Amino acid sequence: MIEHWAADAVFYHIYPLGACGAPLRNDFGSPLAPRLASLFDDLDRWQGLGVTALYLGPVFESSAHGYDTADYYRVDRRLGDEALLKNFVAECHARGIKVILDGVFNHVGRDFWAFADLKRHGQGSPFVDWFRGVRFGAQSPFGDAFTYEGWQGCMDLVRLRLEHPAVREHLLAAVGQWMDAFDIDGLRLDVADELEVGFVRELVRFCKAKRPDFWLLGEMIHGDYRRIVNAEMLDSATNYACYKGLWSSLNDGNYFEIAHSLERHFGAGGIYRGLPLYAFVDNHDVSRAATILRDPGHLEILYLLLFCMPGVPSIYYGSEWGWTGRKEDGDAALRPTLQGPGSDREGASSSLEAAISAMAHMRRASPALRRGNYQQVAVQSEQLAFVRESQEESVLVVLNSASTPSALELRLPWRQGELVDLWRGAETLPVEGHGVALWVPPRAGRVLRWRRL
Repeated sequence: MIEHWAADAVFYHIYPLGACGAPLRNDFGSPLAPRLASLFDDLDRWQGLGVTALYLGPVFESSAHGYDTADYYRVDRRLGDEALLKNFVAECHARGIKVILDGVFNHVGRDFWAFADLKRHGQGSPFVDWFRGVRFGAQSPFGDAFTYEGWQGCMDLVRLRLEHPAVREHLLAAVGQWMDAFDIDGLRLDVADELEVGFVRELVRFCKAKRPDFWLLGEMIHGDYRRIVNAEMLDSATNYACYKGLWSSLNDGNYFEIAHSLERHFGAGGIYRGLPLYAFVDNHDVSRAATILRDPGHLEILYLLLFCMPGVPSIYYGSEWGWTGRKEDGDAALRPTLQGPGSDREGASSSLEAAISAMAHMRRASPALRRGNYQQVAVQSEQLAFVRESQEESVLVVLNSASTPSALELRLPWRQGELVDLWRGAETLPVEGHGVALWVPPRAGRVLRWRRL
């Protein structure tokens, strides 16, 4: 088990340029606009929601969406300035909320200052070697007198040569400034699986030398997470491997899908057993859960599984109200201005927010749900039961996605005792001869702590 504060955390994910209503493009000439200040009003609500960590998406000067950096040393003028960001992090810390920022190091935007120098001076620029695939004698799609490597063919995103000593020095110095000036608690590394391994290792050494508890999360969509999450590299990775199964198991009436992933990853001999992977049901790059689910009645049980499965749960802003948004409609549909549940946005639901808050506080009070091992107990098309067990506690989780109640008889790892309801109930059930009989309402779950008699 990797011991870290994040294993106990409940994250809230904000995409600040969208949430604060910033213009879609930066003109690099307008006065600073302190839009980040609009988030201060939400701090107490997040604390009440049970949030203990905030993942704040791109905040540094960029051309458009934040992942096209222009300057790693300046807060984006559309959000405010360095003093405002420092104050915001301090206010989060005052409420017991840690803050991690987006570290976008694989590529920069075409307005990045060193790339702008390359465009002006061509082969005479001292920054020719900072970028991948620079080749003179060919023309870029933008009419430059050279071509270069764009991230996944997107020529708005210019790939950096992370093995170049000057590039590394520039980026590490920026990270050091962020740590010192803003007192942040970690970074989420964009497209971490594509970053040059030597750079990642040096970044880890640099950050951990300054703060041993600094948390480094890597975005990884495909592949084996152990490649970037290990003793020499990152603390965690985005759990896309379970993401799809969380909602498609509900849409298809097929809990076997997510049960297979959970057992393979976290069961006895699981390939990620003990790794606190970052778990989510939606984010700034995928359609909202309320849009993907065919039955809106499945939203609460979707989140209940998120908060009870192994990993570090994350809530994407607005989704606690059931906000909708479809990826096919563009990024702006996924990254709207942050508004309260009383707004007229489709699907706004304060009842879901209350349920998620209860889940977050239940998880916070349960060592087994935060750090316990995983053991599958039973799986059917629309029912799933598993045990989370730590040295301090044993918890049974039972989910029923069917539109009708379910009566189950389960065989448990414990020979006798009783089960005490932790989730929306005060019922106590006897465990006799490893067995228990229980009833689960439709589209609902039971979370029960085992107690030895």
